[in-house]
Amino acid sequence: MPRTFESKSDNVNGKFAVVVSRYNDNITGRLHDGALATLTAAGIAESDIQVAWVPGAWELPVVAKQFAATGEFAGIICLGAVIKGETTHDLYINTQVSQSLGDLSLEYNLPVGFGLLTCQSMEQAINRAGGTVGNKGEEAATAVLETLSVMRQIRHLDS
Repeated sequence: MPRTFESKSDNVNGKFAVVVSRYNDNITGRLHDGALATLTAAGIAESDIQVAWVPGAWELPVVAKQFAATGEFAGIICLGAVIKGETTHDLYINTQVSQSLGDLSLEYNLPVGFGLLTCQSMEQAINRAGGTVGNKGEEAATAVLETLSVMRQIRHLDS
């Protein structure tokens, strides 16, 4: 019978960083609240959560990397909202930020939660920030906790 590693969001400990874009803060504030509520509901003490607010989505990777480089954090959650405008600017931001956060996770062997909304309209963003589609901040935090749980189980195979 194969050994199965179950992802769980409870019984996870450590320090967590949350990096949040101020741009579209009416949306990102809700993502922030959802992420923090998820972490504290999982038993993470507020003193073990560090929050950094950055100007926009573009700055998420560099600040997340600063947190990762300290070696003190079990996971990082990145939250932002890029909403399509009249130009293709959103495509460049979304592509580079997504790529950078994925690279960061692999470089530091660290779960990095992708809570960057890439929406076509403000309505879509509202629906994903506690509206009809849920709260993607909560989902990003849950993903970090569950991924960390699986990673720790694999790390302790010989235990």
